[in-house]
Amino acid sequence: MITAEAIKTTGETIAPYINYTPVQHSPYLSQLADADVHLKLDCIQKTGSFKFRGAMSKLTSLPKEERKGNAYAASTGNHGAAVSLGASLLGMNGKVIVPEGTSPAKLEMIKFYGGDIEFFGTDCLDAEARAQELVKESGGVYISPYNDEAVVCGQGTIGVEVSEQLEDIDAVIVSVGGGGMIGGIGTYLKSIKPNVKIVAASPKNSCVMYESLQAGKILDLPSEPTLSDGTAGGVEEDAITFPICQNVIDHFVLLSEDEIADGLRTGLMKHHIMMEGAAGASVAAFLKDKDRYNGKKVVIVICGANISQDVLKQVLA
Repeated sequence: MITAEAIKTTGETIAPYINYTPVQHSPYLSQLADADVHLKLDCIQKTGSFKFRGAMSKLTSLPKEERKGNAYAASTGNHGAAVSLGASLLGMNGKVIVPEGTSPAKLEMIKFYGGDIEFFGTDCLDAEARAQELVKESGGVYISPYNDEAVVCGQGTIGVEVSEQLEDIDAVIVSVGGGGMIGGIGTYLKSIKPNVKIVAASPKNSCVMYESLQAGKILDLPSEPTLSDGTAGGVEEDAITFPICQNVIDHFVLLSEDEIADGLRTGLMKHHIMMEGAAGASVAAFLKDKDRYNGKKVVIVICGANISQDVLKQVLA
């Protein structure tokens, strides 16, 4: 069960492996909106992404007899790197299935952390199906990027840390792909402060969770290229995160590519923080609705730092 208690226990289990990441006050955003704005810097998590929390949660939850052989993942980069490093730390082999068109920078990162790469399909759902097929064929374990209780509990440890670092939070802004991070954070924070607002940020070019929530069921929709590549792609039809997102998300913000680029520039130039598109989307969601937060204490989750040189040049140009 994905409960606040389970998330808290997960935090204690994975504490020896992960970075306890800081919260940084943002004078710039605070003044811009007459608010008290803080950035949760999971961009300095190991592998440069919050995904390491979920990967370590799942891997450490495996019985010792299953901590052998291959740990399979499907990923556009961050989850694959997280599984690769986590598997290496526990003496396993990381095998990552990636869709065509995955960022070269993120492919290099997967290899750096010891993972083997196989290309398959054009979408994360294609890659996930292939990874699960390989597990059936040759054994090993599949580590979902979001559709797993242990993974969601791992991502939710961000909420535990934020609650220990700040009091009286009014809103938390989180970028959304499959919903594991926002589901875990929202579940924990609402357990201790039911009135906290959980705000989701997604690119218009790939907003499957948003459209699915609007329809009341998981939809199979295409995605267009987006700067927020970490949140891009579909949602599995049996995703456990869907009902969680229905329960915890209070407000959804859809963003154009120009708005995401502006969010990235704000992080890079005003805060001197290296961040990737999914993190830029969270900043952009704040900028787009800044009047909503007048007089409020807000946390923006900066979920990752893995941006390619080409995208960085594009955004800064």
